[in-house]
Amino acid sequence: MRPSASLFIWFLCCASAAYGAGVESKQDSQSEWEKITQGAKKEGKLSLYLYQGEGELRALSQLFQKKYPEISVTTVIGRGNQLGPKVMAERRAGKFLVDVYIAGLTSTYEILYRGKILESVRAALILPEVLDESKWWQGQHHYIDPENKYIFVFAGNIGQYVSYHTKLVDPAEFRSYWDFLQPKWKGKILSRDPKISGSQRIGLRMFYHTPDLGAEFIRRLYGEMDVTVVQELRQATDWLATGKFPICFFCSEILKAKSQGLPVDEFPSGRWKESRAITARNVGSVALPSQAPHPHAARLFVNWLLSREGQIGFQRAGNTPYNSEESMRTDIPKDMIPAELRRVDSVKYFLADKPEFMEMAPIYNVLDKALAQSKNR
Repeated sequence: MRPSASLFIWFLCCASAAYGAGVESKQDSQSEWEKITQGAKKEGKLSLYLYQGEGELRALSQLFQKKYPEISVTTVIGRGNQLGPKVMAERRAGKFLVDVYIAGLTSTYEILYRGKILESVRAALILPEVLDESKWWQGQHHYIDPENKYIFVFAGNIGQYVSYHTKLVDPAEFRSYWDFLQPKWKGKILSRDPKISGSQRIGLRMFYHTPDLGAEFIRRLYGEMDVTVVQELRQATDWLATGKFPICFFCSEILKAKSQGLPVDEFPSGRWKESRAITARNVGSVALPSQAPHPHAARLFVNWLLSREGQIGFQRAGNTPYNSEESMRTDIPKDMIPAELRRVDSVKYFLADKPEFMEMAPIYNVLDKALAQSKNR
């Protein structure tokens, strides 16, 4: 036999083997999916613990319920600093009530992950379209735990952390976060306590790890500008709206207040010359607590949530007049997201939700020293 013929036969055999392996893998995946789906329908229930936002996650659970009417979905709604302790308290009482946990990154990481009660999300993924990392931002899946398997980040939103009173502040004066350190704003800046679980912790991580800001920005902001720190969410927004303070770091529900005719707004996210951060915020990560009461339904939901269908549903539910959410999937339409809040391919973003950035102790050390410095001035 001629060498060329031998080579052709060898190539054909290899190609046939590869094709056969691919078909077998696809069949195995389909078989496993059918097994999980039937198991979930047999369980007939799914328990979701969801972050209390503008109702978007509950709406998402209703979409799943509509697709799988055989599975009764129950939801427990709350903020991360409520849900995380609730899960741990239930476990201490010998109760295992939650199948899937979607809430703030801080509570998921600091309470559930550190409490060692999570199962691998990575191991739960079955659908080829979910496993295909080319369909996700930067061509990869993103997890916030060091093992890259327990806390899956499915949303990447441009961070907005500073708001203002529209009659007291001209946003055109600000092109850099360092502009907030001008002497004219000393004693006029309000901040929600960055040490409370919530978006303020995420924002503080962003400031600390952004190369153009870092510890020095936090030290000067909280140490030199006589910032007033409050814990109550509503109080901070009310003080901004009444003009008691013209600028607020980490105020919440600003767009809702604006829609009610109050003179408040958020600084446009695209105006800062510093590196732009993206984050999952309060609703963009999913985890699987161990010993789930309905393990098949939990696995079915996670795969559906991360599918193209699930992520389109997430974006539609999450984009309200008061809120914006952008999926990490890149193969779905983004037209429901306001243009100024949409990720742009040509922009290099700083991902604040990385394992190496989750440790808060060194950040709090800088913050505590800055606040002590301010108090002693």
